[in-house]
Amino acid sequence: MTHADSQVLLTGATDTVPATTGPVNPTGAQLLASFPPRPVAASWPATEASRSEVLGRVLSAPWALDNPNSQQTRRLGILAVLSWLETRPGDSWQQRWRASGAEDQPDWRELVTPDVDRAKPLPHLSPGLLVLICADVIRPSQQWLLRFAPARRNLATEMARTRDPNAFAALAQLCTDGRVGVQSGQQALTRIAVILAAKGGQIDAVRVGDCVELLEVAASMRATSEVHGHSPLFYQLLRAHGVLSEDAPAAIEMFSGRGQPSCEQLIDRYRIDCRPVRDVLVDYLRERQPSVDFSSLQRLAYLLGKLFWADLQAHHPGIDSLTLPRDVAAAWKQRVLTRTRTRTTPDGDRVAVASPRLDGRSVLTAVRAFYLDIAEWADEDPARWGPWAVRCPVSASDVSHKKDRSRRKSRMDARTRERLPVLPALVSWVAAERAHTAELLAAAERAEPGELFTAAGMTLRRSQMKTETTGRIWAEDPDSGPRRDLSFEEHRGFWTWSMVEVLRHTGIRIEELTELSHHSLIQYRLPATGELIPLLQITPSKTDTERLLVISPDLADVLSAIIARIRLDQPHVPLVVSYDKNERVYNPPMPLLFQWRRRLENRAVSERALRKYLDHALTAIGVKDASDRPLRYTFHDFRRLFITDAITHGMPPHIAQLVAGHRDINTTMGYKAVYPEEVINGHRAFIARRRALRPSEEYRTPTDEEWAQFVGHFERRKVAVGDCGRSYDTPCIHEHSCLRCPLLRPDPAARPRLEQIRDNLLARIAEAESRRWFGEAEGLKVSLAGARAKLAEMDQIAARRHSAVTLGIPSFADSAGRTITNPPRHQNHP
Repeated sequence: MTHADSQVLLTGATDTVPATTGPVNPTGAQLLASFPPRPVAASWPATEASRSEVLGRVLSAPWALDNPNSQQTRRLGILAVLSWLETRPGDSWQQRWRASGAEDQPDWRELVTPDVDRAKPLPHLSPGLLVLICADVIRPSQQWLLRFAPARRNLATEMARTRDPNAFAALAQLCTDGRVGVQSGQQALTRIAVILAAKGGQIDAVRVGDCVELLEVAASMRATSEVHGHSPLFYQLLRAHGVLSEDAPAAIEMFSGRGQPSCEQLIDRYRIDCRPVRDVLVDYLRERQPSVDFSSLQRLAYLLGKLFWADLQAHHPGIDSLTLPRDVAAAWKQRVLTRTRTRTTPDGDRVAVASPRLDGRSVLTAVRAFYLDIAEWADEDPARWGPWAVRCPVSASDVSHKKDRSRRKSRMDARTRERLPVLPALVSWVAAERAHTAELLAAAERAEPGELFTAAGMTLRRSQMKTETTGRIWAEDPDSGPRRDLSFEEHRGFWTWSMVEVLRHTGIRIEELTELSHHSLIQYRLPATGELIPLLQITPSKTDTERLLVISPDLADVLSAIIARIRLDQPHVPLVVSYDKNERVYNPPMPLLFQWRRRLENRAVSERALRKYLDHALTAIGVKDASDRPLRYTFHDFRRLFITDAITHGMPPHIAQLVAGHRDINTTMGYKAVYPEEVINGHRAFIARRRALRPSEEYRTPTDEEWAQFVGHFERRKVAVGDCGRSYDTPCIHEHSCLRCPLLRPDPAARPRLEQIRDNLLARIAEAESRRWFGEAEGLKVSLAGARAKLAEMDQIAARRHSAVTLGIPSFADSAGRTITNPPRHQNHP
């Protein structure tokens, strides 16, 4: 790790998060109580003015237009609307507007001119009403302004011209600086104008509660409001402009957080009919709540409420006691150990297919713990728990997990062994994709719209958009093909590479990855040598214990690239609000490492997005599993691969346990998916001893024919693109399909020929698909995936052969501790 990398990693790592008042993770209702919206005023001076005063005001600057024709249209509209409102009851224009019922009609203009054709309303009515709204004579409701599109037309433009031109100009400049599209920026300004029209005042009078209220109104009108009516961009504009208070939440989405459901709500999801049993389940969850996290509590509610009592209730209506007859308990245990799914056959029929439930024993364990806990609590509180302390229907033998653990261990080991050989190809692909997409984007940024550019071995044309985009760059193939979003491709390529590299170098959980922040980077100086050791602090997650990991040089490069990307030209890493889906709360603003810039705000890279990016990478590689289905990685697979690789290369299991954050070393050893070294060495020693005890005449000198056959075995293993690695005197079980065979060891010198084979396969696939030879195309695609995998393997072999490691020269110190020589040290060693 270079000095620059360490500066990028550690600079600003001690930044503090702004202090928050109230709950650490408040719900939306709690936040709204702290930021209430402005009340709707019943009357104000402008609406109480007389007709002559209103006309004298709205027919002069700044509401009057310089164009005589346009001003005449507005004048007619103002006169018509005022004359119509005068016929309605009320002491002010606002009261007359409310009494007119205009907001309850599909088109208010029909009330003004009932005799005019509805398909052709008078053109001057809407401009006249617009002037009265901007002049604060009347204040329509937000619901009506969002529902009736003609009322919003030119609303932001007129508000900017007549009511608060300086503030609107500053907001428009923020849209330009933040590379916000013209359409998105105009919609955001229109939302602000709607708040001013409904609540009055200028932009500096807008409050956080007003913004939340507008989004709630838009959400309630989802079917009738326009598509972008729920965008919070207007809130980010106001916050960036400094209109909102300093303690305003960093993201308006925090107001939508409903918090964690109560124990009653968790159980009531399953509609339990027997009220006493429902109350017992609720009380049981409430007793267990302080000792478990919310995700575990929710899981327990599902096991007891859904899979236990709701199942009994469905098969035995009217059941009202925890005392289960033996036949009822036996039938329930049989049902809970299987899972029934409905599948569609090739003939179109839907059939129910039963399969073993992988976590069936977990359900039995939870139910047994439920009964035993009640029996134990009955001694302490007989009045509450005594009536429910009955015989447990689940015996100790029912919850024996020995066989299940063995089967699970076998499945996980097979899964790890299947994915371990694919990891180098995945790492190579994500690194190449990151460089490829970055090169394309950089070349497209230098090109003008409509201009051809060449990068990463392909020629594209930068798309010429009709409207300005939100900071995205598009390109298209000059001959044919869909338009490509190069900005998103580069974004996906970078974060896929970052995710894979961090997961494979640390073995952390996915929730720990998404919670990594700049505060996670700390430093430790060795007391003896004074050497600075960068450490990665993993925040408590599953086991509620934090741990420290040493940052390797490779991981330091990745983290430096991430920090340099998210910091840009800012002195510190931006603060981001993230959502914890396990605890169902919004976290306070933190300098997260996995974040990206969208318009005027920074957002956390979500776990769902990372899942899609990883699936995209695996699909592009084209690797398939043993069942000939596309191979799929889970985030936890990287954790198993990391522990397997660490223990295989000599890390003591108890150290691996601390690195992984496991409470039990047996859990760590369960992640190990390779044979122990001591077993292999012991078996080899046994073979050597047995060989020494056998008669020496059995080890005769081979004949010339036998030796020629043995040597010829290796000669016949030479193929066009490498060597075959199958055992001596064994036939080829793959019928010489070398590209598909995992025993083919490719030779980097044969890369041109393999590229020629790949290109030929692409041409044959295109011909087969054009002639509708789908069976032929499917087989060719399997060979194509094998060819690409062998090309990636060639690149890895070539990289290893040409890579060099500089170990550097150690430095020495005199008796006073002064360094005699200190040559540069290359930290990028394995």
